[in-house]
Order: sequence, then C-alpha cells, then structure tokens
Amino acid sequence: MKLFKDLYAYRELLKSNVKKDIRGKYKGSFLGVLWSFVSPLLMTLVYAIVFPYLMRGAGYEHYTTFLVIGILPWTWFTTSIAQGTWTIIGNGAIIKKVYFPREILPISIVTSGVINFLISCVIIALFLIFSGIGFSIYILFLPLVILAQYLLTLGIIFITSAVNVYIRDLEYIINFIIQMLFYGTPILYSLDMFSNAPVVIKTLIELNPMATIITSYRDILYWGNMPHLKSILFVILFSLVLCVFGLAIFRKLSKGFAEEV
Repeated sequence: MKLFKDLYAYRELLKSNVKKDIRGKYKGSFLGVLWSFVSPLLMTLVYAIVFPYLMRGAGYEHYTTFLVIGILPWTWFTTSIAQGTWTIIGNGAIIKKVYFPREILPISIVTSGVINFLISCVIIALFLIFSGIGFSIYILFLPLVILAQYLLTLGIIFITSAVNVYIRDLEYIINFIIQMLFYGTPILYSLDMFSNAPVVIKTLIELNPMATIITSYRDILYWGNMPHLKSILFVILFSLVLCVFGLAIFRKLSKGFAEEV
C-alpha cells in the first residue's frame, strides 16, 4: 500500500519522468518518435527476408505479419530491461540531491515502454489490415497480455536496477542473457515447431514467461484464437510475486544508492 501512496503523492514526478523517457529517447534525431515505427519495422523486414529463405523458416502465410507480432513486444521487453537496469546509475545526480521514492524510476521506464509499444501497435494494425487477417473478437483479451508483460518487466527491473548499482557488470550479463533468450522465445518461429523436440528443450522454452506472452499475442492477433487463459493468468501471478520480491530487494538496496551512484 505504501508504494501506491507514494506513487499518488509523487504522481506529477512520475508523469514528468515518463514524458522525459518518451521524448528524450529520440531527442535530437531527425525522425524523432517515428523511430518507434521505423526501427522495429526494419528489423522485421531483415528477419522476413533472411529467416524463411536462408534458414528455411516455418513458411507461415503472411510471415512478415507473423514476425511483427513477435518482434514489437520483444523490442518493448528488451529496451525496457536495458534502460531499466541502468536507470538508477543514470539518475545518480538527482538521487544524491533530492528525495523521492526511488521506485518511480523503474516504474517510469516500464510505463514509457508500454506507451511506446502501444504507439508502435499501429504497425501491427496496418499489417493485419493489409494482409487480410483483420481482427477477431479475442482482441478484447489483449490488455490482459499487455498487463502480464508489464508486470513481468517491472519485476525484473526492480531487481536488476538495484543490483546493478553494486555490481556494474550486471548490465553486460543481462545483455548476454537477453540475446540467448531471443532464440529461446518464439519470435522467429512458433512453439509448434518443437512438438517433436527433446522434452528438456521443450520444457525450458515453455517455462520462459515471454514464450507464453508472445504466443498469446499471436493467438489473439495472428491466429484469431482464444489465448490460453490459464497460462496467461499463471504468468500474471508469477509476475506479481516477482514484483513483490523485486520491490523488497529494491527497497533494501536503495538505502545505499546515494553513496554508490
């Protein structure tokens, strides 16, 4: 409850931080916020060309749309983790001078990330329309999947942002893990491709929360199916526990932020 009271009391600071994160990301660039569209779109086109032909991809119909639906949520996840891990150190000067709930920093990163993601969803909508896939009634479940990803990302950042203050090598370790997770998450493929894989490999991929989240996005947007609600609710429950655990670690370590940053 204290967290919500603090967020309400410092809501203007939270708002200004979110605005700063959104505007500051592309400050000084010619295209500005359009990079939220251009960057993932270019990445998608590269994979759409390379993966099906050079790597003998799965050959899904409207494969570029299939990729867009996977890459945009993944971009939100990885960008937020990278920025969130650095956020305490990056705001060290402010932390040393002014008191405010330190939790605002990771929360503003994830919140600005979800806003950028929602803006970039215009790309998904355009691909769905022009490919002829369209929209199904199951799009009503999309906020539930976004909530699951928001909570998961926040829980991770609570931990990584605090620990990185004391162990500066953590950001490099995180970058390596994210690169490995890219191939362990169904972004370029679907989980169906692993139906005949060894049990260990299949289980490891299915235990990845982002695998459930990406698959749910595709169920709703690409296949037009009902997402697996039990799996999504499990990810939400897991992410809530992670948030509580991460917040406890964050608050314990935050006592030394001013001296370490």
